[in-house]
Amino acid sequence: MSPFFVMSLLFGLTFSQTASLCAPSEYIIHVEKRECAYCLAINTTICAGFCMTRDSNGKKLLLKSALSQNVCTYKEMLYQTALIPGCPHHTIPYYSYPVAVSCKCGKCNTDYSDCVHEKVRTNYCTKPQKLCTM
Repeated sequence: MSPFFVMSLLFGLTFSQTASLCAPSEYIIHVEKRECAYCLAINTTICAGFCMTRDSNGKKLLLKSALSQNVCTYKEMLYQTALIPGCPHHTIPYYSYPVAVSCKCGKCNTDYSDCVHEKVRTNYCTKPQKLCTM
């Protein structure tokens, strides 16, 4: 093999490890309120994907700064508001939700992210479903 090919291959492997697969991804949020007649299915984008992390098996031997458990999280986001149909007049029928504009690998910020992966599926409707059209 030529030296140029080997260097290109090594560069590609290195770059693919540092350039994570963390990016905005389409997602459907199901929202319902007890007082309202319908469940609203909202199409949005969330941050999802793979981020490089370091193995923390040696955490007793390493400084805390050397341990890195990065997650795919928001770099830029905006909020949109949807109207939940079928709500009585005394109920606030609005729901605000985040829309990922861009993502990054970094520490999980509990101010706007759920940093725990739940195994129980909770994103579903128990009432008749309406699709949010923005």
